[in-house]
Amino acid sequence: MKITLKFFSTLADFLPAGAEDNVVEMEADSPASVQDIVNKLNIPLKMVHMTLVNGAYVAPGDFASRQLKDGDALAMWPPLAGG
Repeated sequence: MKITLKFFSTLADFLPAGAEDNVVEMEADSPASVQDIVNKLNIPLKMVHMTLVNGAYVAPGDFASRQLKDGDALAMWPPLAGG
Protein backbone atom coordinates (compact mmCIF):
# COMPACT_ATOMS: atom_id res chain seq x y z
CA MET A 1 0.00 0.00 0.00
CA LYS A 2 1.07 3.60 -0.51
CA ILE A 3 0.99 6.17 2.26
CA THR A 4 2.09 9.79 2.31
CA LEU A 5 4.51 10.90 5.00
CA LYS A 6 4.66 14.54 6.06
CA PHE A 7 7.34 15.12 8.69
CA PHE A 8 8.14 18.56 10.03
CA SER A 9 11.23 20.25 11.46
CA THR A 10 13.87 17.79 12.69
CA LEU A 11 11.70 14.75 11.89
CA ALA A 12 12.16 15.49 8.18
CA ASP A 13 15.62 13.94 8.57
CA PHE A 14 13.91 10.54 8.98
CA LEU A 15 12.00 10.67 5.68
CA PRO A 16 13.01 8.14 3.04
CA ALA A 17 15.00 9.27 0.02
CA GLY A 18 13.07 11.26 -2.55
CA ALA A 19 11.27 13.55 -0.13
CA GLU A 20 10.47 17.04 -1.40
CA ASP A 21 9.31 19.83 0.88
CA ASN A 22 9.14 17.35 3.81
CA VAL A 23 6.67 15.08 1.97
CA VAL A 24 7.14 11.68 0.34
CA GLU A 25 5.00 8.75 -0.75
CA MET A 26 6.13 5.44 0.67
CA GLU A 27 5.30 1.81 0.07
CA ALA A 28 4.35 0.08 3.31
CA ASP A 29 3.36 -3.43 4.23
CA SER A 30 -0.36 -4.01 4.61
CA PRO A 31 -1.42 -4.02 7.33
CA ALA A 32 0.87 -1.47 8.96
CA SER A 33 0.36 0.54 12.11
CA VAL A 34 1.74 3.97 12.94
CA GLN A 35 4.17 2.15 15.26
CA ASP A 36 5.34 -0.05 12.37
CA ILE A 37 6.25 3.07 10.36
CA VAL A 38 8.01 4.68 13.35
CA ASN A 39 10.02 1.49 13.82
CA LYS A 40 10.80 1.06 10.12
CA LEU A 41 12.17 4.62 9.92
CA ASN A 42 14.05 4.33 13.26
CA ILE A 43 12.36 7.40 14.74
CA PRO A 44 12.98 7.77 18.49
CA LEU A 45 9.58 8.13 20.19
CA LYS A 46 10.89 10.98 22.33
CA MET A 47 11.23 12.99 19.11
CA VAL A 48 7.53 12.67 18.24
CA HIS A 49 5.24 15.22 19.87
CA MET A 50 2.14 15.29 17.65
CA THR A 51 0.89 12.76 15.12
CA LEU A 52 -2.03 13.02 12.72
CA VAL A 53 -3.47 10.45 10.34
CA ASN A 54 -5.60 12.13 7.70
CA GLY A 55 -5.84 15.15 9.99
CA ALA A 56 -7.01 13.20 13.07
CA TYR A 57 -4.84 13.15 16.21
CA VAL A 58 -3.27 9.84 17.22
CA ALA A 59 -1.98 9.60 20.80
CA PRO A 60 1.41 7.89 21.27
CA GLY A 61 -0.28 5.13 23.24
CA ASP A 62 -2.43 4.34 20.19
CA PHE A 63 0.44 4.03 17.67
CA ALA A 64 0.42 0.21 17.77
CA SER A 65 -3.34 -0.10 17.33
CA ARG A 66 -3.86 2.64 14.72
CA GLN A 67 -3.78 0.77 11.43
CA LEU A 68 -2.99 2.65 8.22
CA LYS A 69 -4.82 2.13 4.94
CA ASP A 70 -3.79 2.67 1.34
CA GLY A 71 -3.78 6.40 0.61
CA ASP A 72 -3.50 7.55 4.23
CA ALA A 73 -1.41 10.59 5.13
CA LEU A 74 0.76 10.35 8.25
CA ALA A 75 2.02 13.67 9.61
CA MET A 76 4.40 14.09 12.56
CA TRP A 77 5.87 17.02 14.46
CA PRO A 78 8.67 17.05 17.04
CA PRO A 79 8.40 18.93 20.34
CA LEU A 80 8.68 22.64 19.68
CA ALA A 81 10.34 25.27 21.80
CA GLY A 82 10.50 28.95 21.40
CA GLY A 83 10.68 32.17 23.21
